[in-house]
Amino acid sequence: MAETFHVVPIARHESLVRAAYLARGFAETEAVDAARLATAATRHGIRTHNAIKALDLDSHFGSKAGGCVPRATIRRLPSRFDACQTWDACKKLGQSVAWEAIETCIGLADVHGSGTVAVDNAFHYLWGGGYVMEAARRGYVAYTNCTASLAEVVPFGGVFPTLGTNPHSWGFPTMDAVGYPLVIDWATSVIAMGRVQQLKREGKMLPPDAAVDAGGRPTTDPAHAVSLLPFGAHKGYGLALLNEVVAALIGGSLPTIRSRAAVPGEKQGCAFFFQVIHPEAISGGAFARGRSQAANVQAVLADILGHGNDRCLLPGQVEAQAAARSDRAGGLLFSRAEVEALDAIAREAGVEPLVADTLPVFTEGPA
Repeated sequence: MAETFHVVPIARHESLVRAAYLARGFAETEAVDAARLATAATRHGIRTHNAIKALDLDSHFGSKAGGCVPRATIRRLPSRFDACQTWDACKKLGQSVAWEAIETCIGLADVHGSGTVAVDNAFHYLWGGGYVMEAARRGYVAYTNCTASLAEVVPFGGVFPTLGTNPHSWGFPTMDAVGYPLVIDWATSVIAMGRVQQLKREGKMLPPDAAVDAGGRPTTDPAHAVSLLPFGAHKGYGLALLNEVVAALIGGSLPTIRSRAAVPGEKQGCAFFFQVIHPEAISGGAFARGRSQAANVQAVLADILGHGNDRCLLPGQVEAQAAARSDRAGGLLFSRAEVEALDAIAREAGVEPLVADTLPVFTEGPA
C-alpha cells in the first residue's frame, strides 16, 4: 500500500531538534549529537526512535525529571585492562555518551583488535542500531545493548512487568558484499513501546499477543496497552534478561525502580555495553578457494539467499531501502501526525514550526 509523507529537509530538521535541546539547557555538542541520531533514525525508517520519541523520553524521565543532566561530564574510571573502559556517565545525554563510546571502541579495536566500553549511571541512548551501523559502515563488527528506561515487559510465565524492552544491536561490515551494513537491531519485546506510541498517534492497532492491558489481558488497542510481552516467549525473555545481568555487572539499578520515584540508597539509571571488533582480529586466514575475508562473507550470504531464498530479506535491508527512499524524496519523511508533533516541539523551543501544508509531499510504496 502506498504511503504519503511530508518531506522535511535534513538541515531544517536538525536545526529544529538542536533548538529543542538547547532550549532545555543542553550544550551545543549534546544538541548536535541528539539531532544526528534523530536524523539517522528517521532516514532509515526507524520512526519509533525519532526526535519525537527522544524529546518525549527526555520530558518524562530526562532533563525535566532529573534522570538526565544537561552538560554533565563523563567520568572515566580506572581500569587495569587496556582494551576495556568503564565510564560513569553522570546522567549525561545518552546519545552523546553513545556516540563517544562507539568512537572509543573503534579506537581501541584499531590498537587491540577489540574494544569495550561499559557505561554506568546513564540515560537512554534511543536507537542502538544507529551506533553500530556507523561502525559497520567503517569496516568493523559492532555490538551494543542497554537497559530500557522503564520495566514494561512481563517475563515469560510471569504476571508483572519487571524487564525493560532491552534492545540488542549488532552491525556487520558488509558494504562490499551487499551494499549496506547488516544491522540486527531489535527490542526484546514483540514491539517497542515507541511503536505503541507511534500506532496510537497514527490511530492504528497493535499486532496480536504483543501487549496487555491494566488487567493483564491481551489487547491490540494502543490506548489500553500498559505492559508488553517478550518476543519468542522464553527466547525473548532470555535476551532481555541478558541485558539486565550485564547491567548488574556494570552497576545498574533494579529494573522495577528505574526512572521512577526516588528510592533512598538505590541507583535508578540505565547501563550501556558497547563492543567493537576489528575483522582482522578474528580472521583465521584459511578461506576456501583462496577467497579473501570479504569475499567469503559475500559467498556465505549468497549461499544463504540462494536455493530459492532470493525473496528473503537481510537484516538492515529494510533500513537501507528506507534511506534510499528518503534520499529520493530529498529529505526526511514524516506523517502529518508526526509533523504536528514536531511543530509542538518547535513552538516549545521558540522556533518556526514546519506546518505540514507548506511541505512537499512524497508518495511511494513502502520501503
